[in-house]
Amino acid sequence: MELKDANPSSEIKSVAVIGLGFVGLPLSLLLFKKGFNVTGIDTNIDKVNSIINAKSYISDVDDKEIQEAVLSGKFYVSTDYNDLKNVQVIIVCVPTPITSEGDPDLSLLEETGKSLGNAIKAGQLVILESSTYPGTTSKILLPLLEKENFNVGKDFFLAYSPERIDPGNTFHTEDIPKIISGITKECMDRIFDLYSKVYSRVVTLSSTEAAEITKLLENSYRFINITFINQFAMLCDKLNISAKEVIDAASTKPFGFQPFYPGPGIGGHCIPVDPMYLSWISQKNGYNFDLLLLAKEINDNISNYILKKINDLSSEIKNKKILIYGITYKKDVADIRESIPIKIIESLINKNYEVSYHDPYISSIKLNDHFLQSTPLTVESISKATIVVILTDHSCIPLDTIVNHAKLLYDTRNITNKYYHKDNIYYFGGKSNE
Repeated sequence: MELKDANPSSEIKSVAVIGLGFVGLPLSLLLFKKGFNVTGIDTNIDKVNSIINAKSYISDVDDKEIQEAVLSGKFYVSTDYNDLKNVQVIIVCVPTPITSEGDPDLSLLEETGKSLGNAIKAGQLVILESSTYPGTTSKILLPLLEKENFNVGKDFFLAYSPERIDPGNTFHTEDIPKIISGITKECMDRIFDLYSKVYSRVVTLSSTEAAEITKLLENSYRFINITFINQFAMLCDKLNISAKEVIDAASTKPFGFQPFYPGPGIGGHCIPVDPMYLSWISQKNGYNFDLLLLAKEINDNISNYILKKINDLSSEIKNKKILIYGITYKKDVADIRESIPIKIIESLINKNYEVSYHDPYISSIKLNDHFLQSTPLTVESISKATIVVILTDHSCIPLDTIVNHAKLLYDTRNITNKYYHKDNIYYFGGKSNE
């Protein structure tokens, strides 16, 4: 591994980004800000029209950012792969989910690769940024691009660089070290020339496989540790000890400990998915990554634990009206992909609870036959609820109002600890006042 300071040297001026989702759109705008002409490609016409009309569908992206880019004439969006013919670099940021069986689903990537195979021109650099298992770039994407007398490293160039965007995080994307790799040395040189102009640090790895598995390691590490701390919180429930107090105390050690905090389960598109990619490639190579499978089993059951606690707290109340605060998979983002709060709401509705929710980022949701709109968070709506449950700890949560007017409050995020003296508050991984 080599860590290089930025040292731009090439004349790359035009870049295309395929996939304008939570990764592709912010990346496109970053490239625009760095002075590149950017072409955004997405098969979703609604996203393309939204960008043309300067309307953001991502919480981390402001309408004004899109408007500035579009009006400049240097950011163009389309659904047509023919618009790739005049760009020098093509960056692929399409989703790579898992199937219901937990296997990699590379169908979107393969479709993109086939389309690129028909559109790619001599001299272009293709960069894959989607999270995936080691071997995808060289064994899945490369064969879709390489043809007779059209060879990688000579006629076109192929590289891999894992995205490291963390929605809701205050880090500036360009300040996060950028991992890069290439199929050949010339491919590596080309991607370095581009990303050294965009990111303050560029880290080169020896192979695309090493770069691909690096991303899986990062998110598997978080997945295992969050799962561990959630199970630790269950033990603290039994012992009537505050998990947060203990974690904060352990965090005072200046070495050897990194704090993770409990919650109702791990959601989103990355952290629950990437470990399954790592487990899948392990099994394909005759090795069972047992720890990942056990962590998944435990994480899948955490929501059941939360549901049982809600049921126990409200068991003696006839009219069970539950108000949920926060339904996104993490704080301060407008993203409900693989959201654990959504799954908990579905289960509560199936158990005939009367459920309402408030989330400042999600105005409405449709769950099978049920359509719910975000309820205004007022003294009246809080006091009418049998129990208020905090599932997502958005920064704007009005804690004083909730604590002072809720009949019962179940805090799964341990953000109301300063109100421990209140006997109407119960915690996941916290003292219960019982």
